[in-house]
Amino acid sequence: MRVLLKLRLDCEPDTVWDKLHDPSVFAQVMAPLMTAQSKEVGGFPPRWLPGEHVIALKLFGLIPVGRQSVRLSERNGTASGIRVLRDTGIGLSGPLAMMTGWDHRMALSETSDGRTLYRDQLRVRAGWLTPLAWPGLWLFWQWRGRQLRRFASDW
Repeated sequence: MRVLLKLRLDCEPDTVWDKLHDPSVFAQVMAPLMTAQSKEVGGFPPRWLPGEHVIALKLFGLIPVGRQSVRLSERNGTASGIRVLRDTGIGLSGPLAMMTGWDHRMALSETSDGRTLYRDQLRVRAGWLTPLAWPGLWLFWQWRGRQLRRFASDW
């Protein structure tokens, strides 16, 4: 199953790249539909770095959805000018553990007017539950896109 977003954001790619590495922005774009709590010693880092980060998610801040591993890697400075932040984490507990595959890629490039072309792709596998998971994930991704557009105008 795949969910796609393609957005033009009203700020420079360097700014968006920086914001994608900010855990507070991660929380802002999900709220209030989903809340996240870091399970790392000391809580969320000031900046997401490549590597593994464990979080606990709650629907509307009330209903536990489970723990998830966020495994970040990045590709920066390609000849085409496209930067990619990738999460290949996996659900560790609760309903999230039903996901057998998670590949989330956020790609940035500069438009001719200096703004950001943001492409977001999520590929999920959950066995026979995959078709049941798709509508909820699609709606959630639309919310994230709306929030990104809204916040980018202030960045």
